[in-house]
Amino acid sequence: MTSAPPAPAVALELPAAPAARLRRPRWRDPRLVTGLVVVALSVALGSWAVSTASRTVPVYVADGALTPGEPVTASALRVADVRLGTGTGSYLRADEPLPADLVALRVVGEGELVPQAALGADADVRSVAVPVGSGLSDRIRPGTVVDLWFVPAAPVAPGGAERQRPEPRTLAQDVVVEQVDAREGAIVVDGAVTLHVLVPQDALPTVLAALSDTGTVAVVPVAGGLR
Repeated sequence: MTSAPPAPAVALELPAAPAARLRRPRWRDPRLVTGLVVVALSVALGSWAVSTASRTVPVYVADGALTPGEPVTASALRVADVRLGTGTGSYLRADEPLPADLVALRVVGEGELVPQAALGADADVRSVAVPVGSGLSDRIRPGTVVDLWFVPAAPVAPGGAERQRPEPRTLAQDVVVEQVDAREGAIVVDGAVTLHVLVPQDALPTVLAALSDTGTVAVVPVAGGLR
């Protein structure tokens, strides 16, 4: 008995998965709104930074060295247009009225921008003329910080013999040179130079007493140069 041939296999077609549809973002979508805000802020911040960096402002510059106690008037200043960004408030602006009765509280070198912190109503120093009895260092100029020393003269015994010279002593430390008065070529000539130094009031009696005593005043530059 012959068996019947097997029935052919039937391929079953599975239904295709529905295609995913992309939804158009709506204006009320929080993610879209957040992204737009971030982009807008970035553009605004970049524009502000470029505008600030390229803007110049007029500020005052020292037309010569300003020393402590010196009145700061328009004649001692000149104007320069500079790019300072957000740091303009730290310097004396030239587009604002110059305050009256200003004095320098510390040295501002010639050509430097004048900081607000370097100005005030009064400086606790007094200008004293000090004759220099020995060769003066060429490092000493207006604005230089120096120490003042007193070198007593050697006492003379009744017979004319010179006694042992007393030790030098400090008169004032870290004082600022306001002015140097010297004749031409006097830098190396004894007794030809007078310094005007700004002495703090508490050291004033000591310095004035030494100037009237028998001896000489030595001026020693402080390491660091200008204050």
